[in-house]
Amino acid sequence: MRVASSPHELGTAERAVALGTFDGVHLGHRRVIEAALAAGAQATVVTFDPHPRTALGNRVELISSLERRLELFEELGVTETLVLPFTPDLSLRTPEEFGLSVLQPLGARIVVAGANFRFGRGRSGDLDVLRDLGYDARPVPLVENVSSRSIRQLLATGEVEQAAALLGRPAEVEGTVVAGDARGGTLGFPTANLAVPADLLVPAFGIYAGEALGTRAATSIGVNPHYGGDERRVEAFLLDYEGDLYGKRLVVQLWKRLREERAFGSEQELIDQIARDVEETRAAVSPV
Repeated sequence: MRVASSPHELGTAERAVALGTFDGVHLGHRRVIEAALAAGAQATVVTFDPHPRTALGNRVELISSLERRLELFEELGVTETLVLPFTPDLSLRTPEEFGLSVLQPLGARIVVAGANFRFGRGRSGDLDVLRDLGYDARPVPLVENVSSRSIRQLLATGEVEQAAALLGRPAEVEGTVVAGDARGGTLGFPTANLAVPADLLVPAFGIYAGEALGTRAATSIGVNPHYGGDERRVEAFLLDYEGDLYGKRLVVQLWKRLREERAFGSEQELIDQIARDVEETRAAVSPV
């Protein structure tokens, strides 16, 4: 997939533009992108980074990194994406200025967005404004009860199966594998310790069954209370994986929350519980 940061990098062509931030690429986002893909012109996704609310001084825990967002676009069949740097200058452009500086250089003929999409200075632009500017603006109806906000709320309480139903895919946690304390290896369950980017949402503490790199993964999110930890860690045990993961980006699917984390009476009790977690992980089924 071709990725650009300026409309001039893509050049002018007859385009159907899917417009939005698309954090999480959930079912509602997919409908917007699929509508652009079906519109009969070159389908181009126009998205923003950082998240507009973050750029305006608000904290937003992202469901997906930009890299993951782009991967999900490509899985849907998107062949080109314009990632607009969301700067104060961009936020102050009127809808008319946005059209002149972004949509017109692309050659956009059709613009597709969610029915509630707003853009431009003070969120003053919508699809009606784009229609007045001469674009074939097509609203895509919202999917009932599906929003990035509701998905964030579900993940924050560990309800990964319910979140998957809104995402249309399993919930995920991603990060770079870094050195840990190697305690899992001494217990017989070597784990990949993930350094998660600060702006990404990490689901509620607990033990989860899921998958990574095509193999089952039992993942612990929490502070490791058995050893008196106080720093959040995300540790994934890939059940049938052999190889060095240090320094690599890892996307871990979370299919099911198995239990809360807790301290145990002895190290052997901990080992026995991890073994049960592993067996539950082997038997787990993807929620979608």
